[in-house]
Amino acid sequence: MKKNQLGKSDVTVTDLCLGTMTFGTQTSEADAHRQIDIALDHGINFLDSAEMYPVNPVRKETCGESEAIVGRWIAQTGRRDDIVIATKIAGAGGAVRGGAPISPASIPEAVEGSLNRLQVDTIDLYQLHWPNRGSYMFRQNWRYDPTGQDRQETRQHMEDTLGALAREVEKGRIRAVGLSNESAWGTAAWLNASEAGHGPRMATIQNEYSLLCRLFDTDLSELSHQEDVGLLSFSPLAAGYLTGKYRGDAVPEGSRMSLNPNMGGRKTDRVADAVDVYQAVADNHGLDLAQMSLAWARSRKFMTSVIFGATTADQLDRLLPAAHMELSDDVLRDIDDAHRVWPMPY
Repeated sequence: MKKNQLGKSDVTVTDLCLGTMTFGTQTSEADAHRQIDIALDHGINFLDSAEMYPVNPVRKETCGESEAIVGRWIAQTGRRDDIVIATKIAGAGGAVRGGAPISPASIPEAVEGSLNRLQVDTIDLYQLHWPNRGSYMFRQNWRYDPTGQDRQETRQHMEDTLGALAREVEKGRIRAVGLSNESAWGTAAWLNASEAGHGPRMATIQNEYSLLCRLFDTDLSELSHQEDVGLLSFSPLAAGYLTGKYRGDAVPEGSRMSLNPNMGGRKTDRVADAVDVYQAVADNHGLDLAQMSLAWARSRKFMTSVIFGATTADQLDRLLPAAHMELSDDVLRDIDDAHRVWPMPY
């Protein structure tokens, strides 16, 4: 499989990453361990988690269980050196650590908790799950308003946070750092603070990206290219819409929508129509819609790794052919044509 460097760090990962956010709720521990084995057998070396996982739904009593399931797999197999582990510290208002914001005080506690659950000495990529000041991700872009932000307060927070992260790097508890659910301005500000000597450089940004959600394509893609901060895309199948399982009135039992009917990006006529168009593109070229969606995301020049998940090992088996799928110019042209008609459906 193709491997990419995480920004300017010394960490290298495959361009597909197994997400673990359902481990412990929709996905049983036995199935989760099987998924990790299958991913490794197919050449994937990258796992992504977070201290607040699992989701669907997020509950205080289950937070951390996804990391713990990965940790028990490591303890049972002894294959720590075969995987690159990414995890995240939750931001303000989360379900862990009393909803504490990201700060120099919360970082050591959160890192310690993740290390213990993962049963490792070092986290390869430690990410800030969302900015304390808020984010436009998860469909909040429709009413996003940053005018209440305090620029000086934000910059001071960034400098202080980088200092705390630097101390974790010095202790050997984390190797590289990254962002998640960030904006172009925010990412640039983090990079400027690092260049001013306040702490480690952000290597990656983990934002939503799929055929139905292409907010990254403009300002962030330019920043990604110019500053060598690669994208780790989450939800490349648009919360399951791009698997085709929600077409028509279908809501499969055990699916994300059945467990959380109010999930972000709920089904609308606009979303349904856009999915139908991409399904037609796949059908016209003899492709599986989900595989095409993952292969397309992999093909983007700013992409470092595409984070995808599966509720079951059987679903994972269906998706893995995308690891070696290269889309023709004709397919890419049809996808671009569909995007022009449905630029913001989700």
